[in-house]
Formats: sequence, C-alpha cells, structure tokens
Amino acid sequence: MTDPAGPFSPDVEIRTRDYRIGCIGAGMIMADVQLAAYREAGFPVVAIASRTREKAAAVAGRYAIPTVHDTPETLIADERVEILDIAFPPDQQPALIRRALAAPHIRGILAQKPFALTLEEARRLRDEADAAGKILSVNQNMRFDQAMRVLRQILDRGELGSPVFATIEMRAIPHWQGFLADYDRLTLANMSVHHLDVLRFLFGEPSEIYTAARPDPRTRFEHTDGITVSTLKFPSGLLAVSMEDVWSGPRQEGFDSDVYIKWRVEGTDGVAQGTIGWPDGTPSTLRYASMTATGGRWVSPSWTSKWFPQAFIGVMEQLQYAVKTATTPQLSAGDNVRTMALVEAGYRSLAENRPVRLDEFEV
Repeated sequence: MTDPAGPFSPDVEIRTRDYRIGCIGAGMIMADVQLAAYREAGFPVVAIASRTREKAAAVAGRYAIPTVHDTPETLIADERVEILDIAFPPDQQPALIRRALAAPHIRGILAQKPFALTLEEARRLRDEADAAGKILSVNQNMRFDQAMRVLRQILDRGELGSPVFATIEMRAIPHWQGFLADYDRLTLANMSVHHLDVLRFLFGEPSEIYTAARPDPRTRFEHTDGITVSTLKFPSGLLAVSMEDVWSGPRQEGFDSDVYIKWRVEGTDGVAQGTIGWPDGTPSTLRYASMTATGGRWVSPSWTSKWFPQAFIGVMEQLQYAVKTATTPQLSAGDNVRTMALVEAGYRSLAENRPVRLDEFEV
C-alpha cells in the first residue's frame, strides 16, 4: 500500500517571483483575493489601474503598490510591466488583451474567465497571442483549490481505480456582478464554468453534455440559466454531474438554512468525497477510501490553506513559470478554449433540449 496520508501537495511550489505585475481592476476579486495571494507569495506588483483612479488608488494603498495609472491603457504602456493581470468584465477584456499583445515589454497576460463572450472570439484571441509570441493564460482558479489538487494526485496514482461516477453539488448564492445584467448568459458562463473546467482537469475531455436549467427566483434581472444541472459523458464511460443551485432556499430573517459545495468521485477501487471551502471561507476538505492504498479505510489528508486566496498563488505562479521557461502554462488560452466549448455546448443543449456532442464545435 502507498502511504494514505500522502505525500500530497495541496499547494504549489513557487518556482519564480521574477516578473513585475501590472493589475487592471480594483473590484472584489482583485482587491480582496488576487492581491492578497500575491502579497503572501511575494510576487512583485508594480502598478494598478481601474475604471476610476480613486478606486485603484485605494487598493494601491492597501497593498503598497507604488504606481497608480489613470487608465488601463496607460498601465499597459508602462514599460516596467512584464505580466498584465486583467480583472475586467469579459466584454472589455479582448480590447485590453489585444493592446497588451502589441506591447513589446509585456510577456504574459492573465485574463479572467470567460476571457471573451463567445467561443469564436476566444479562438481568435488564442491565435493572436500565438502569432504575437505572447503567453495568454486564463484564471481557472478552482484547479488550484487544495482538495481538487489532492484529488487529481489520488486519481493519477490510480488509487480509486477507473472513475465511474462523479458529482459536484453546489447550493450557494453567488454575488452576481452588476455587469452580468447586460448579458444574455448567467450561471453556465459565470459559475458552472468553474465546475466544468475542473471536471476536465480531473478526467480529461468529455464527449457529450446535457444541460437543463430554470430561472433563479432571487435574481431580479432577466435570465434563462439560473439553477443549472449538467450531465457529462466521457469516452471511458464515466458520468459526471455538475449542479449549480444558486437559489438554495429562502434567505430571510428567521429562516435557518445552509450553503455548501460538496463533491464525490466513485471508482472501481475506491471513493473520494469532500467539500469546497466557498462561500464560508474554510479550507476545502477531502476524505477517501481505497482498496489498494488504504485497505478500504477512510483517511483524511488535511491542510490549512484555502481556495480564496491561496489557490490564486498557483494561478499567477504557473504563468510566471511559463514565461521564465518559454513553455505552455497549465491554464493556457488554448486549453481554456476547450472549456469555453463545453460551456457553449451546454447552452446549445439548453436551447435545443438535447445532449450535445463536443465534436460539434471547432476548437
């Protein structure tokens, strides 16, 4: 038997801190999560800009960022910036990405997901980055959640045997950014994308997806995909279900209810299950039993780091290391096009009420 306690690596090794980062955006994900992660990791952030200088300046004060630019465009022109980190609405990211691709001093770009509003635009940006010789990466941060990293290590060691059935069950209420009211897509593109991408990370490319959805009673602006359930089939025969219950029951005074994200993977030789530490801010958890590795006993590897913010260290680290080594980052634009194709297939499934094969889409 292998050691049931490990060795596991829930958090990444930081292999480089060599590149100066310029940040565009001063909302919650940048101000409270990404910059907190970079400070903890010792990544050098040299400049920040946002839609308003005042908001950028306030965040700069929190993190001792030396330069505040008036606009994202002037930050991109700052020759000290080697890695551009964009946390802007997806309809505004492509123009900033293209400006950065034309800036000789910028070597790597990190964009938020989705990094474009359509699969076609994502493919164009991927190809333009390749033509410019620049590394374009997408912030699929759930891959660096500690439980997901350890689960991947267990799967890679074969300790669950062949995966048979997997589920991600989310019953939690996202804070929908105001700009999402202007789009025609909600949960699949902005929340399910975490889970669909991490299922690709764990199990490879699915062959088919079937998605059902209904509006969320709490979300006031018009939308179709509120509560969503997607069933994925994989070539191996594996079935996976991703459920995003963004309603999760009434939220009002006097109503005692819970929120959570749970996951479970069943294989021919074992079972793993656990929780994702959002939205309660606790470390994610994992416990597993394996006929080959634990003698059928349940064991529980543990850690103290969290998805928010420590997983975001891994996101920026993999980009910096790719720049240093001139290699493809784990979270490459090319890889993310496949996640966007899976999201697009989910929307086609929803619209046409049928299972949709991924080979219907050019990636």
